[in-house]
Amino acid sequence: MTATTLESMLHRELPAARGGCTQSYSRIVVACQNTVTAIALAITRDVQASEDIAQEAFIKAWQQLNQLNNAASFLPWLRQITRNLARDWLRANRNRPLSGEAAEIAIGMAADPAPSAAEAMARVGEELAAEEIISALPEDSRETLLLFYREGQSSQQVAALLGLSDAAVRKRLSRARATVREEMLKRFGEFARGSAPSAAFALVVVGALVGATPVASAATVIGSGVLGSGLGKLGTGGITGGIAGGSLGAIVQHLTDHPVVLLGILGGVLGGVVGYGLTWWYLVRFCAGARERAQVQRFMLLNMTTGTTMLFCIMLAVVLTPGWQATLATFAIGISIVNYQYLVTLPRIMDPILARADNARRRRGYAWVIGKPAVVASTLVAGTCLLHALHNAGRL
Repeated sequence: MTATTLESMLHRELPAARGGCTQSYSRIVVACQNTVTAIALAITRDVQASEDIAQEAFIKAWQQLNQLNNAASFLPWLRQITRNLARDWLRANRNRPLSGEAAEIAIGMAADPAPSAAEAMARVGEELAAEEIISALPEDSRETLLLFYREGQSSQQVAALLGLSDAAVRKRLSRARATVREEMLKRFGEFARGSAPSAAFALVVVGALVGATPVASAATVIGSGVLGSGLGKLGTGGITGGIAGGSLGAIVQHLTDHPVVLLGILGGVLGGVVGYGLTWWYLVRFCAGARERAQVQRFMLLNMTTGTTMLFCIMLAVVLTPGWQATLATFAIGISIVNYQYLVTLPRIMDPILARADNARRRRGYAWVIGKPAVVASTLVAGTCLLHALHNAGRL
C-alpha cells in the first residue's frame, strides 16, 4: 500500500469508523498493524508484549475516535498512543530478564514431558532472540528496520507509516547497516518477517471492540433515538419518532454488531408507542359517542400498521442495500403514505367532530398538535435524524 493509497483509505474509512463501523476500522487495523506492532516491539523487545500493546493501542484509539477531526492526524496519534503504552510496559518490567510466562516455562521445561513443551521453548527462544537482535541496533533505527523488512523493504512505505521523509528512512537504514554485521542484519530480517502479526491479529482486535464501543457512537445512537421520539409531540410525531430512532438503531446495529445500539431501536419504538397512545388519548377527547371513538380507533390501527410496515421496510433497505439511495427512497415513500393519512384520511373523520359547538374551545390548538404544522415539523425531525444517522454511518 503506497503512501497515497494509505492516506486515501484513511480518509475513506475513518468517518465510518467514527460512526461505529467495525468493518471500516478492521481495514484500518490491517493497514496499520505492522506499524503499531513494530513500534511496540522496538521499545519492549518482547514479541508477545508488542502484540498485546498493539491490541490495546487499537482499542484505545477506537474508544477515542470522536476526539479526532482530521484523518491526516490518525497515524501520528496512533503511533504516540503505542509509544506511551510501550513505555509504560517497559517501566513496569524494567528489570525483567524474561516475562513471567516465559520464566515459568523455562523453569518447568525439564519436568514437562507434554507435546507442547517444544512450542513453549520456541516462545522462550523467540523472546531471547528479540532481546539480542533488537538490542544490537541503534534505538532510532529499530522501528525503521522492523518496518522495512515487514513492508517488503520499501523505504517510501516505511516513510509514510512513520511520518518521516524517504531520505530520513534511508539514512537510518544506512546507519543500521554500518553498525550491525551483515549476518546479524540477515537474522534480523528473518526475525522481523517471522514476528509480523498474522491476519488473525485484526480479527482479535475487532473481536475485542465488542466490549469497547466508542462513547460518541453510543451517544449518537441513544441521543438520536431520543431526539426522534422525544421531539415529536403527538400523532405524526409518534410514528416519525419510531421511524427516526428505529432506523438509526438499525443502521448502526448492522454496521457495528454491538448490543448497545439496540437502545437506539428501543428508543424509537418506545417513542412510537408513546406517540400512538397520546394521539389516541387526544383524539378521543373530541369524541361524543361509541361510533366516533370506533372511527378514531380504526384510523389509529391503520396508521400503526402503515408506520410499522414503513419502519420494517427502512430496516430492510439498510441491511440489504449499500449507500443511502434505497433507504431515503423507502423513507420518502413511507412518510408520504403516513402523511396522506394524517392530512386526508383523518380530516374526513375529525372535521365533522371538530365542527360541533362543544369542541370549539378544544380545537384551538388542534392544527399544531396533529394538523398540517405538526405533520411538517415531525417529518423534518424524522428526515433530519435519518440523514444524521446515514452520515455518521459513512453512507452519505
